[in-house]
Amino acid sequence: MLPACSPAETTERGKFISPGPYNWDYLLTSQEISSQLMMEHCADDLPLMANTSHILIKHYTLDFDVCFETHVITGNIVLFLEPVGLRKNISEDTRALRPSDTCTTGEPSLTLSDVTSFISCSSNPGDKNCAINVTGERDTSAKYDHYGNRKQASGITFSENRCDTGNHESGDFILVLDCCDLSVLKVEELDVAAVPCTEKFMSSTMPREASEEQISLLSELMALPASHWKDQLFYYTLCSKAPGCGDLTYTLDAWSLQIKKAGVKVAANFPTVLRIWYKTMAEGRSVKWTKDQSGRPCVYTIGAAINNRALFPCQEPPVAMSTWQATVRAASAFVVLMSGENTAVPKVCHEGFYQWFYYVTMPMPASTFTIAVGCWEEVKDFTTTTSKNIHHCSPLNMDYSRTSMEHCKHMDYPCRFRSPQTQTQPWIPHRIFAPLQLLSRCTEMLLPLLPLCLEAAYTMLGTHPFSRLDILIVPSNFSSLGMASPHIIYLSQSILSGKNNLCMTRVCHEIAHAWFGLAIGARDWTEEWISEGFATHLEDMFLINVKKLSIEEANDLLELRAILRLRRLADEVKNSEEDLQILRPHGEQTGEVSESGASIVRHGLNAEKTFMQVHYLKGYFLLRFIANKIGHNTYISFLKNFVNAFHGQLILSKDFCHMMTEYVPEENKQDLSVESIYQVWLDSPGIPKPLLEESQAWKRNPLVQQVTQEVSKWIRLNQQSKRGTKRKRQHSEEFDEKILPDQLVLLLDLLLEEKTLCPKTLHHLKKIYGLEDQDAEIRHRWCELAVKHRFTAAYKDVETFLHQDQAMGVYLYGELMVNENTRQQELAHRCFAAVRDDMDVSCVKV
Repeated sequence: MLPACSPAETTERGKFISPGPYNWDYLLTSQEISSQLMMEHCADDLPLMANTSHILIKHYTLDFDVCFETHVITGNIVLFLEPVGLRKNISEDTRALRPSDTCTTGEPSLTLSDVTSFISCSSNPGDKNCAINVTGERDTSAKYDHYGNRKQASGITFSENRCDTGNHESGDFILVLDCCDLSVLKVEELDVAAVPCTEKFMSSTMPREASEEQISLLSELMALPASHWKDQLFYYTLCSKAPGCGDLTYTLDAWSLQIKKAGVKVAANFPTVLRIWYKTMAEGRSVKWTKDQSGRPCVYTIGAAINNRALFPCQEPPVAMSTWQATVRAASAFVVLMSGENTAVPKVCHEGFYQWFYYVTMPMPASTFTIAVGCWEEVKDFTTTTSKNIHHCSPLNMDYSRTSMEHCKHMDYPCRFRSPQTQTQPWIPHRIFAPLQLLSRCTEMLLPLLPLCLEAAYTMLGTHPFSRLDILIVPSNFSSLGMASPHIIYLSQSILSGKNNLCMTRVCHEIAHAWFGLAIGARDWTEEWISEGFATHLEDMFLINVKKLSIEEANDLLELRAILRLRRLADEVKNSEEDLQILRPHGEQTGEVSESGASIVRHGLNAEKTFMQVHYLKGYFLLRFIANKIGHNTYISFLKNFVNAFHGQLILSKDFCHMMTEYVPEENKQDLSVESIYQVWLDSPGIPKPLLEESQAWKRNPLVQQVTQEVSKWIRLNQQSKRGTKRKRQHSEEFDEKILPDQLVLLLDLLLEEKTLCPKTLHHLKKIYGLEDQDAEIRHRWCELAVKHRFTAAYKDVETFLHQDQAMGVYLYGELMVNENTRQQELAHRCFAAVRDDMDVSCVKV
């Protein structure tokens, strides 16, 4: 995320982590697995406990209430499970669900209103018109014993009445879910076969055991083709309301929830549909309860190292690709935004409360699930001309029946890459939400930029992977500049400062994640460069397209930005451990998993690693190196073909490298061989030699030379000030006040290398460039200068930065303390005390 030297490059998104090469047998008890994990990992390692090698969650149905009085989310989650390797014995004459098969409508096709209407009424058990009533009450706290797992827990503990007593000698199969900071109230198996209309799934009417019937029913539901996604969603909803048919024993430890059914020895016979009643803890680490910039309460997923396991029990490893739907209830003053593909319309569920329904049909890792509930206001501009052009492409109007899977290698889902409508859609429907206090700034800066950035991305990569986009300006305590999830992007308020340069680059970066990081994810979480390196490189490509630069102007600007990134990378390499500088730390074992799927992620909880940027920067320079070797046009052609080949899938570095070599000219085969890329770029620490060689030519860049001349002027002025030269002579230098924002960043970087700058020089520097009104990246450099040279006149600027730009200010605290200056230390303590309670936990640790 945020490095000491480059706050502007930080980003956080749904992460993809792969289990390491550990060989644990799935028959190990949960105690034995936990014990082995504890021996293998240190406090900074993140355990992944889910046994995804044996059973997978195919669909989540969430139903919960958000309470701002208690800071607790309460409800239930229904898991639709499929044993790994289970043969789906579905006869060739299996009927895909047709509307005529349903008992609710005779129309040609189900509509989303059918689904949402059903959900709305089924959430109200008193409605006699409902097809099926909800089983159980939402408020279960008085009915069921429960136990909560916490970070401080050690070993295996269990509740007295409902949890497993630890008798694992029976050899029963255990479903292990990743989970922490949750209170589980009850776990029950659902009798899906008892739900009205589900017999329509059954391809055979022959008598069978109840468990066989349930497995067959779910197999046929999951096997529905993408063109019947609405039907599938409707029947998932029906099944999630099924009556319980028996409580299951469960155990909670610090990192997992283990569930078993007595007598079930193998995954193939384990219940296929479970309902878990639970509630979050106020101090849970997946979400942040706080206030927005207008002082109104809100809660949002913060992209924590533990992802969403403190929001709902899940399977963390990215191989557990699943779809989901969620029904969320909150007070009517609040707006619920989620990473769903539909634009939810709130409905009154009872007096003073609204209900929101979201869903996704594209299977994705649970880490990409995002929710933000607050008094958000939509930023509107009625003069926008693009809205009418994109309306016909809204997801509900898409003809997914025309989608062809002939060339797609992913599992079947409504794929936008094969829809004729989406292939000619430069924009997707988009909205911007913000606190009331920031509406005007968003209207002025962000609103006109967004369609330009979307169009630039389409020009470069083609079809947008997702059907819509919401952008939310999150509270000031957000720990990064941006976080991309499917259909929604979080942005820090820091990107709204100054001119639009930082805003433009950050929006381009996060939009790029739609292709690299989301539509295409890393199968091994340690290969972070696959998402961040690509997003950083594409950020520049989108940027020059938005700016409409000539080829010469574009090359000059790209070299300037490369110099800035090389300086950041050099600082990172100098101040970090070598094993954290390797882009493929597992080497040839990358992507390997244990027998059960349980593993640990080295340094996964290391707060400082969260702010490192090596994966961004080295990944970016590798892609720049490749693009220069094979040519820009060839590189763009390769990217488009790569996206077409791998969208909807998880990949490793080797997948990229092997396909890339097909585009390499014969004269560059040696430098761009798979072995060379591994050795020079991916498997070694430090700065790659080809990068050092290339960088020598950047000194001749005209934009860089202009900055060098300006720096020389400031050094001369500083020398004159030290000698006490007369005021007239002191200000005889003429400075270029209109240099580019990236040039100004480089200028301040170079001035930071000066041993001393006198107060008069710093005062004049601030005045010439209006530094207090520049963007956050420039103001960060200015604050560093003020701290280094103890320029007390700018301490107010430092204090403002630490309060308003928390995504970038974390390392300023260290600089304030290391100087051992009493006034600076008092400033650091005062600012930290003011924001600590709302600050992100990783920032607090650092």
